[in-house]
Amino acid sequence: MEIQFVVVVNAEEQYSIWRNDCPVPPGWSLEGMQGPLAECLKYIDTVWVDMTPASLRRANQGSLV
Repeated sequence: MEIQFVVVVNAEEQYSIWRNDCPVPPGWSLEGMQGPLAECLKYIDTVWVDMTPASLRRANQGSLV
C-alpha cells in the first residue's frame, strides 16, 4: 500500500507535506490536498509560486508605498 500524504501550510504561507497517518505539527494546517507523494509535490509546485515568507512580503509591500 502506498503511503499517503497531506499538504500543510504555515502562517508564513510556506508549504510542506506530512504523512496523513501522523498528526499535523503545531503551527501548520491542512491545505486540502492529499494523496501520493508525487501528487502532493506537484500541487505544491503549482501553488507555491513565491517562496518569500508572508511577513517579508508584507513588509516589502509597505516599503513600496
